[in-house]
Amino acid sequence: MGVRDLLGDALALALPPRCPGCGAVVRGDHRFCVDCWGSLDFLGPPWCATCCLPFAIDRGPDAQCGACLEKPPRHAGARAAVAYGPVARTLALRLKYGGRLAFATTAARLMARHLPDDADLLVPVPLHRWRLWGRGFNQAALIAAALARTSGVAHDSLVLRRTRRTPALKGMNPRQRRQAVRAVFAIEPERRDRLKDRHVALIDDVYTSGATADACTRALLKSGAAKVTVLCWARVVGDALD
Repeated sequence: MGVRDLLGDALALALPPRCPGCGAVVRGDHRFCVDCWGSLDFLGPPWCATCCLPFAIDRGPDAQCGACLEKPPRHAGARAAVAYGPVARTLALRLKYGGRLAFATTAARLMARHLPDDADLLVPVPLHRWRLWGRGFNQAALIAAALARTSGVAHDSLVLRRTRRTPALKGMNPRQRRQAVRAVFAIEPERRDRLKDRHVALIDDVYTSGATADACTRALLKSGAAKVTVLCWARVVGDALD
């Protein structure tokens, strides 16, 4: 056994892998303990053919939810690895505010199964520059980079930018959320060619009302993207944020 192996074993003993949900010691990096894994609500079909909102029962491949029947979104579906809940929330918050940057890879590994086969480019939802400087990183960009390594699909964190700082959307109703992010996102002119006729996967950590995703999608489609699919770690289903 070489020195590197010995150092690796010593580090594993001193800093063993821990569950992203509760911190319990686990067998490997990016793994959840049995209890946290069992509490995750993994999303997938059957779901709304338009927005990918999960259905309790299979309504057929073309079934749509009530919201999409009334007003279809601009994007081609909002896919998520898991439903927003205690464990999903803990991972998102520890990544976003706790500096646990490795959790971006944890999320990306579970999101990869929902990445569209024909996706051409991964684009993260951007932060305003002041918030980026304050936090030091954009969690959506970290997830996009990790997903690019896993999938081989190119990513670009500079295509889309946030032109002004917006207030926190928590506590706002859907109309207020839409108003808060209206005309907030723009495309960097020198990177516009990357979007032409591309299927863009818009990457974020949590999908709530869809206001931010819709505003980003509007900017991407207006600048030449052929299609935009939203892909995130967790999606709020029902009243999960209440």
